[in-house]
Amino acid sequence: MSDDADEARRAAEEAAAYTFAQPAVILGALVEDGEARPQAQVRIPVAMLNRHGLVAGATGTGKTKTLQVLAEQIAAHGVPVFAADIKGDLSGIAVAGTPSEALSARTESIGQDWEPAATRTEFFSLGGAGTGVPIRATVEEFGPTLLAKVLELNATQESSLGLVFHYARKHGRPLVRLEDLRAVVQHLTSAEGKADLAELGGLSKATAGVILRELVAFADAGADGFFGQPSIAVSDFLRPADDGTGIVSLLEVPGVADKPELFSTFLMYLLTRLFSELPEVGDTDKPKMVFFFDEAHLLFKDASDDFLDTVVQTVRLIRSRGVGVFFVTQTPKDVPGDVLAQLGSRVQHQLRAHTPADAKALKATVTTYPTSSYDLAEVLTQLATGEAVVTVMNEKGAPSPVAWTRVRAPQGSMEPMPAEAMAAAVAASPLQARYGTEVPAPEKTPEKPKRRKSRSTSRTTRMSPLDRAVGEASRTFAREVAKRIFGRR
Repeated sequence: MSDDADEARRAAEEAAAYTFAQPAVILGALVEDGEARPQAQVRIPVAMLNRHGLVAGATGTGKTKTLQVLAEQIAAHGVPVFAADIKGDLSGIAVAGTPSEALSARTESIGQDWEPAATRTEFFSLGGAGTGVPIRATVEEFGPTLLAKVLELNATQESSLGLVFHYARKHGRPLVRLEDLRAVVQHLTSAEGKADLAELGGLSKATAGVILRELVAFADAGADGFFGQPSIAVSDFLRPADDGTGIVSLLEVPGVADKPELFSTFLMYLLTRLFSELPEVGDTDKPKMVFFFDEAHLLFKDASDDFLDTVVQTVRLIRSRGVGVFFVTQTPKDVPGDVLAQLGSRVQHQLRAHTPADAKALKATVTTYPTSSYDLAEVLTQLATGEAVVTVMNEKGAPSPVAWTRVRAPQGSMEPMPAEAMAAAVAASPLQARYGTEVPAPEKTPEKPKRRKSRSTSRTTRMSPLDRAVGEASRTFAREVAKRIFGRR
């Protein structure tokens, strides 16, 4: 059979493999012999989005725009989207795109019926650092188990931190901010708190000192602003827009590269909250939410083994809650192998092989793909900007054949949203009225040494009965899931 016939047969097989009866997100058009084939569209079934995925590629190869293309279409299918917008590149999704001759030529070549469209977007910020509705959580909601993992405490120190939380609850000391927890530890290590420290048992002054130092370092890394009230309700990330489409929640995190602990802390907390609060649903027609973690290498940078175990287990388990997770990074090696094994869809943009390390990463990437008629080591270095090698999980749960794909163009703006427009959008958000103003620190409740107060009376009196009930349920869920996720191996 001639090379042309082989090429045509392969193209026909790949086109058939990406034709699904169920609703699907369109990634782009198949590339054959250097030309796009608009009749052969490469898709991901919407029902398979909870099988997680990876979008990878060198800087400037188009992976962030691929993220935008996916987020726009996923939201159009009525699925909420959460994404960390580290560089501000994604904010243009909230603004209708601008047509141009070059854009028209590209979209026509891949069979895309392009129209400018803005996607309903909410902007968030960690504790109000940056432009967005502030996201906060209380230290008490975080709990000792999760906080111990963030602080990288050992088993003994983790147990001791639990005793500190127990002491604070028993003596009516609300743990809202990090300074509240530091104050409790400082009291226990002071001369006045010597008797209380002895009463706790199992908590040495030396261990308490270690915990205090770690808390100070964590606060210095930028975590102080994240802890406070009112704390975010994860249901606000799941609500649909008025027209039934999904809302894209963008976490604006400027300068997060200098504060990876804060970024990782929030992700751990939010995933734990989602896992604890969402019911088991199994496989559904569409996910309840899809997460995109841009610059995923920050998530795993200098991560402890416990943290990596947490991510692996969370990614594995949260699928049954209807949540899909996509990691966006430069190379697959940025993602631990155990996490990579959980990812059903792969969108790999160009990789470069200028150095021995690059060549090694390229070779490792090729081995993670299904058997293909492509010379992937060659193709991956030849991909043009906006092109990718794709494999997805089909409706039967099997990997699709590898397809060289020219990715669609976003319908939103490819430029960041103007700062003034973003600030106006945040000010107009119904969530800003709820979360925009931080609740002042509550006054310390006088201690009653022998009488243990209930949690409902030890928290600030500013909370309504409904808020107290919801908060108590959330903390109970969080403690149980933390035990499950972080249980001793």
